[in-house]
Amino acid sequence: MTDQDGTPETSENGTARVVPAAEAAETPVAPPTVPVAVEDPARWGRVDEDGTVYVRTAEGERAVGSWQAGEPAEGLAHFARRFDDLRTEVELLVTRLDSGAGDPKQALTSARHLREGLAEAAVVGDLAALVARADYAVAKAEHAVQAVKAAREEARAAAVARKEALVEEAEHIAAESTQWKAAGDRLREILEEWKTVRGVDRKTDEHLWRRFSRARDAFNRRRGSHFAELDRQRATAKARKQELVEEAEQLADSDDWGPTAARYKELMAEWKAAGRAPKDADDALWKRFRGAQDRFFSRRSAAFSERDAEFAENARQKEKLLAEAEQIDPSADLEAARNQLYKIQERWEQIGKVPRERIRELEGRLRAVEERVRAAVDAQWRRTDPEAQARVEQFRERVEQFESQAAKARSAGDTRRAEQAEAQAAQWREWLAAAEQAVASR
Repeated sequence: MTDQDGTPETSENGTARVVPAAEAAETPVAPPTVPVAVEDPARWGRVDEDGTVYVRTAEGERAVGSWQAGEPAEGLAHFARRFDDLRTEVELLVTRLDSGAGDPKQALTSARHLREGLAEAAVVGDLAALVARADYAVAKAEHAVQAVKAAREEARAAAVARKEALVEEAEHIAAESTQWKAAGDRLREILEEWKTVRGVDRKTDEHLWRRFSRARDAFNRRRGSHFAELDRQRATAKARKQELVEEAEQLADSDDWGPTAARYKELMAEWKAAGRAPKDADDALWKRFRGAQDRFFSRRSAAFSERDAEFAENARQKEKLLAEAEQIDPSADLEAARNQLYKIQERWEQIGKVPRERIRELEGRLRAVEERVRAAVDAQWRRTDPEAQARVEQFRERVEQFESQAAKARSAGDTRRAEQAEAQAAQWREWLAAAEQAVASR
């Protein structure tokens, strides 16, 4: 609480505290009995023979005036009415203070003026009761002033606390937040709320405002730096993605399917690592990049479909050859069987590749025929053959013939025919070895 001159109450440890308005409003003085109207003025005063009017007090009689206009009783009644007027004025003050109407400071001034005037008041009545009532009015007015001041201080403290909380929140945002839009919106909301918080003294308000302004400036600088760096990163990403798009468009017409597909996979990884470019540019570059990819893979898919159809047809042709090869009977005519197998092998190689999943099956069936014919040849060699040496020379010529074909094909860059000729040479070389062994064992 505050004392009567309006200073803050001091606690036992010597520190000032702000007294809550509700506590300050409590009047510590019990209300005295309300003075009643004067019904018997002679009880409170008298008029002597020369007309002097006296009022009786606890200290004795005091002259309050003179009455020469009539009977002494009329003089007492006149001064009693003046007492009643003062009593009414005091009660009106008390009533206004009880109701909280009016200005407490003005009420205090009026109450003090009334109280000070009672010592010399020219009235007849219960002055002791009126003085007590006037003292009560003064005390009540003083406490009303105190309550207003306490309420103002309480409101000021709340306003300061609120602005301090807003400043601390702004400083936290300025130092740590990276949610730029949400943080910027919140700082604007804090500013609008700041404008509505009133009652802070000028010095404190200016200090808090400087802190808030510094926090906003720090946030704006940090946000500006962030977006400047983001712009630089996006410009770098745009340049890098432009390079990737140009390479992707150059590769779109490539027929080197495997390496080009692998490079597109690498380009996609590099695209993701490049980061985001400005949205409009990023969307346009991605459209070009994706378009180049789609064009290449559409062409590859069409080529693979065509190749798969070709391989499937090759498999059907090789199945026909196998059906023919599997009808060869070396026991009937070995030479005819060997010639027939040779022709089938040549046609086999000319047909070309088959689907990967059919290779083992089809090659296995052909090798089975070849093994059957070779076994028949071996058996014949094991039987006496006057022309064994001639066959050795024939086989050697075959080996040399296919080796020559392989060399010519490889020189011409025809790898497939070179490999075919080498495979045939290898087979005839095995037969040659078997023939030479047969000749040597005789």
